[in-house]
Amino acid sequence: MTHHLHLCCMALCLTLLNLSSDAWAEDEPVRLKIGDEAPSWVDLVGTDDKTHSLIDLQDKQVVVVCFTCNSCPYSVDYEDRMIEFHRKFRERKEGIALIAINANLKPAERLDKMKERAKAKEFPFPYLLDETQQVAASYGANFTPEFYVLNKDRRIVYMGALDDQTQADKVAQRFVELAVEAALKNELPLTTTNPARGCSIPYKRIKR
Repeated sequence: MTHHLHLCCMALCLTLLNLSSDAWAEDEPVRLKIGDEAPSWVDLVGTDDKTHSLIDLQDKQVVVVCFTCNSCPYSVDYEDRMIEFHRKFRERKEGIALIAINANLKPAERLDKMKERAKAKEFPFPYLLDETQQVAASYGANFTPEFYVLNKDRRIVYMGALDDQTQADKVAQRFVELAVEAALKNELPLTTTNPARGCSIPYKRIKR
């Protein structure tokens, strides 16, 4: 009887351990690697009141995805650089798109507030709301701003910071621009990752 009880206890402990491990695995952040297929998204609402999907950009050779928001001071500091990037590459015949996505759930990040920000700064690129946070989570984005460069096959060739300095006047290396140029040649850039600098994305923990 004692032996049987001992075996039952062991089985119960193993079951609980497996359940705990499964739950933890689901909670772990996604860790994409260079060369991985970029996660897609479908029908994210933009500040233009239209829905946007990654497949809409199939005519673009390179897509740059930036996870950003309204209230993070780092994101605000990078807005002018993002606008400059868009203007620099928008006329390229190969087709290059910059897409900004907001996965922050604070009141200051509601769609109406995003519209106000987009209008005030005259964003020339789409600014989309990731209301479920599923897109940001699928990319493993942790900070705002954080950039991902996707080549024509929608493989990730770069992820991380836009450049090497927080202060715009001190920038020496523009990692995203270099990654775009490399992707257009169907190559990998010399720098494929560089830690993003910014505010942490406050993910909503799923209750189990």
